[in-house]
Amino acid sequence: GSEAASEQGQEEEAEGRLKEHMDNLLDKSAKTRQAALQSLRLALSSRTLSEFLLERRLTLTDCLEKCLKKGKGEEQALAGTVLTLLCLQMGSGPEGEEAFRSLKPLLVSVLTDSTASPSARQSCAMALGMCCYIAAADLE
Repeated sequence: GSEAASEQGQEEEAEGRLKEHMDNLLDKSAKTRQAALQSLRLALSSRTLSEFLLERRLTLTDCLEKCLKKGKGEEQALAGTVLTLLCLQMGSGPEGEEAFRSLKPLLVSVLTDSTASPSARQSCAMALGMCCYIAAADLE
């Protein structure tokens, strides 16, 4: 019994940290946003968070959109990586497709922007390819 309660407490604590990281994606400081993106990247690559993400996918997608639009270099690169991980977690269902479809134009925009940093362009290219493979319903 106490083991299950301990596990439940750890799960709630982890979700609390994830919510905090998502809130930090809207911070004015680029350093704070980058740290939040790095923390989300780590969390999404180390645990399955499908249920948590299903409830918050629109919020996270909006935050990633802002990071891709207004961010520079490292922030855009991290946002692309987090989007790839989000698509992997959401899978090939309608939720993953929706997240990809809403951010696809921004990914293409960063990818084709010759003034964007090479790491941002590479990350957006990877996100475009992976998300297209996983979540695009339209075969073209």
